[in-house]
Amino acid sequence: MQPLRYSINVTLDGCCDHRTIGPDEELHRHAVENLERADALLFGRVIYQMMEAAFRPQPGVEAEARPDWMAPFARTIDAAKKYVVTSTLDRVDWNAEIVRGDLEKAVQQLKQQPGRGLFVGGVQLPMALAEMDLIDEYEFVVHPIIVGHGPTLFAGLAKYVDLKLVDRLELGSGAVAMRYEPRRQPSAC
Repeated sequence: MQPLRYSINVTLDGCCDHRTIGPDEELHRHAVENLERADALLFGRVIYQMMEAAFRPQPGVEAEARPDWMAPFARTIDAAKKYVVTSTLDRVDWNAEIVRGDLEKAVQQLKQQPGRGLFVGGVQLPMALAEMDLIDEYEFVVHPIIVGHGPTLFAGLAKYVDLKLVDRLELGSGAVAMRYEPRRQPSAC
C-alpha cells in the first residue's frame, strides 16, 4: 500500500495562509523533493485551482516575474498526476481527474494502487483525511514568524492525532521541516 503524505507551511502561531510565508529557493527545492516522492497529488478544489493558476504553463506566455529557481517546482507540479476532490467542478484537466463519492473509500483505493506514494496539500481536505486516519506522514514546515491571524492549521479537528517525530531538517531561512508519522494502535486480529 502506498503512503499518503501531507506537507504544509505554517507559522509559529499556526497560521497556514500561504500568503504569509515568502517563497525562497531552498523551500522550493525541498517541496520538489517531496513531490518527487509521490506518483500523484491529491488536492481539494481550492488548492487545485490555486496551483493551476500559478503553475500551469500557458502557451505563448512566459512565467510572470517568476524567479528561475521556481522552474523545477513548476515543472514538477505541472507533470504530476492529480486527483481533485470536488463536488462543484464538473470537469478538470491539467493531468487531473475528479474524485467523487465516498472520500474514505476513494482514497483507500488510491492508496492500494502500486507506487511510491500520494501527496496531499491544502487545509480542509487533509483535515478530513486526518480524521479518517488516512494520512501516513505529516510534514510541518514551521517558519519563524508570528502573524497573529488565521486560518490556523487543523482548526476544528474532531479527532486527536498522536504523532511521533521521524525526521527534522533545518532550512537556511530558519524554517524547520519536521516530519511525523501517526502512532497507530495495532489492530486486534
